[in-house]
Amino acid sequence: MLIQPRIRGFICTTAHPQGCHQAVLQQINYVKQQPAFSGPKNVLVIGASTGYGLASRIATTFGAQAKTIGVFFEKAAEDGRTASPGWYNSAAFENLAHAAGFYAKSINGDAFSQGIKQRTAELIRRDLQQVDLVIYSLASPRRVHPVTGQVFSSVLKPLGQPFKGKTVDAFRGDIKEVSLEPATPDDVNNTIAVMGGEDWEMWIDFLMKENLLAKGATTMAYSYLGPELTHAIYKNGTIGKAKEHLLATSQQLDKKLKALGGQALISVNKALVTQASAAIPVVPLYISLLYKLMKAQGTHEGCIEQAYRLFKEKLYSPQGAVKDSEGLLRLDDLEMQAALQQKIAELWPTLTSANVEELTDLQGYRDDFYRLFGFNMPGVDYSQEVNPDVPLAV
Repeated sequence: MLIQPRIRGFICTTAHPQGCHQAVLQQINYVKQQPAFSGPKNVLVIGASTGYGLASRIATTFGAQAKTIGVFFEKAAEDGRTASPGWYNSAAFENLAHAAGFYAKSINGDAFSQGIKQRTAELIRRDLQQVDLVIYSLASPRRVHPVTGQVFSSVLKPLGQPFKGKTVDAFRGDIKEVSLEPATPDDVNNTIAVMGGEDWEMWIDFLMKENLLAKGATTMAYSYLGPELTHAIYKNGTIGKAKEHLLATSQQLDKKLKALGGQALISVNKALVTQASAAIPVVPLYISLLYKLMKAQGTHEGCIEQAYRLFKEKLYSPQGAVKDSEGLLRLDDLEMQAALQQKIAELWPTLTSANVEELTDLQGYRDDFYRLFGFNMPGVDYSQEVNPDVPLAV
């Protein structure tokens, strides 16, 4: 079938298998061109099919020759519909990893469920015995609690008072005002239940109970703080409350893992174009402006550059984990440079629909968004029909 992008709001409902394969190959080639590093040997990535989770899997495999198990929830192609991009990404990664002689296996299903935790445990026990790194990188809008069966849905809302701010329709280039009503207590609790640390802790508790964590094992989750410009909708909103819970969970897990000589960490990463960030008001416009300035000064990084730097320079540096005064791994250090943020603050009030293409890298934002779904990739002929049915060994 001929596969073209279909955009609905901030989601693309199609994905291109060859484009996704090319995107994964591009990330692998980047890591292969960098110096190898001494890192983990057996890695479990929970949320492994897109974004930072996928980049982490690629970086540890091709940078440190690790064996990896990836857990994700993706859809195969059916009834004339393409598979989800994460399905194509994972199929490409497995094929390329196997061709290079690396162990890579995947489990497709609801990572929040006890059944998927059990399947994962069985695979670790059979093939790897234990894992020494567990990366928690789930991004889901809803969660079915594995014990109570209650369904939680996260929301994107400010706290205390309504939010009014500037955002952009990335595809039309229109800047507009957006307003959001404040969250209710239930909104906050539901968002924490989905995006906080409860499931991460359930995973680690289960793996410890099953004796599947190696001595000195590390677990790590990803977070974002961002500049004051985004705080009202992010850090100080419902998502921020979930991130606070995630941080508190990391501190609890760190104490538990001390018995194994291990540690639990949070990596605070840079703002990047993801399916999740595309849905957050203000953020696409902020990212477009950030990209323009960081590319001009040569400090821009994508997911794979961030992941590689995280493992080589921060987590597995010769002197051990490189943390800030609050115990966080800071991959947003280049984004949060004072001079850069000052420039963004100065330009922000001047942005209009008339000058947004000139003052920001909105085209770069669009390109990155399309590439999440396998489109706009160099070297792929999108005028050719392709088979959407790509096998994935799960």
